[in-house]
Amino acid sequence: MAGIWIIAETREQAFELLGAGRSLAPDMGTALTAIVRKGAGPPEETIARGADEVFLLPELPPDQPFGAHLPVIEQEAKTASPDLILFISSARGKEMAARLAARLGAGLCSGCTALAFDKGSGSIRMERLAYGGAAIQKLTASTKPVIVAVPPRSFEPAQVVDGRQGKTRELPSPPPSAVRIIEKKPKEKVAKDITEARVIVCAGRGFDKKEDLALARELADALGGELGATRPLTEEMHWLSADLCIGLSGVQVKPELYMGLGVSGQIQHMTGVRGAKVVCAVNRDENAPIFALSDFGIVGSLYEVVPKIIEELKK
Repeated sequence: MAGIWIIAETREQAFELLGAGRSLAPDMGTALTAIVRKGAGPPEETIARGADEVFLLPELPPDQPFGAHLPVIEQEAKTASPDLILFISSARGKEMAARLAARLGAGLCSGCTALAFDKGSGSIRMERLAYGGAAIQKLTASTKPVIVAVPPRSFEPAQVVDGRQGKTRELPSPPPSAVRIIEKKPKEKVAKDITEARVIVCAGRGFDKKEDLALARELADALGGELGATRPLTEEMHWLSADLCIGLSGVQVKPELYMGLGVSGQIQHMTGVRGAKVVCAVNRDENAPIFALSDFGIVGSLYEVVPKIIEELKK
């Protein structure tokens, strides 16, 4: 039985992967199966968002990692022979995708940002960033199954469709894993999660000193947004928390408005804002790369331009 599978650890992951799966299922003429944790929300909700069948993974003992489910998932995949298996490209998702691909002898595309099905050839076409975001690599997979890990927020979450019907089945408990969780230490966040921000004001190397970042914060507050930063400010000068770093080595954001202040626009940073609806830039260098990627740009010192923008916003 062929089909599209999504494997998710959280409800949010499941909804995004269902959005990706539903975009392919009609063209592939196949069903969409969701494999989710039993405690990650009611299966009816998963069905309403596009799943034709839901496989429930049983709760594990506290010392067992999510990856302990892998032998059960492997056996189900060998029996059902899905065409495509989707994961979220988190640290745990990438690990499970790679391990499952090795067990099934399947092809793997990690960091996939676009998916399409070619009806003519019956193959799955994928895209992912290469060379630090400077290029897009295009891949084609004709052998099955194909295992794909997509970065978070690459696809819109599936919406609820009233009246959808589907099946639910509980999967068996896996054998005890040799890996044990000894202790959990939640990472302490010192900044807000900017991946959900509708407006982001990003500070770059154009700021002369740390105290001047108050200007960027004031603009972010005036716009009802959040403050972000480029890698030099977070990793090199440590002016801001690493949680606020946007780019290839930081977080990917999809705000309605992104405003870069003193941001040069290197590809490693701009890769993180590819999903922004509107990009604005303030930079004194008229040849800064960010202007080629902006919808609106102002050439000038941020110390002169930003106070004027704030003044206008407060009128």
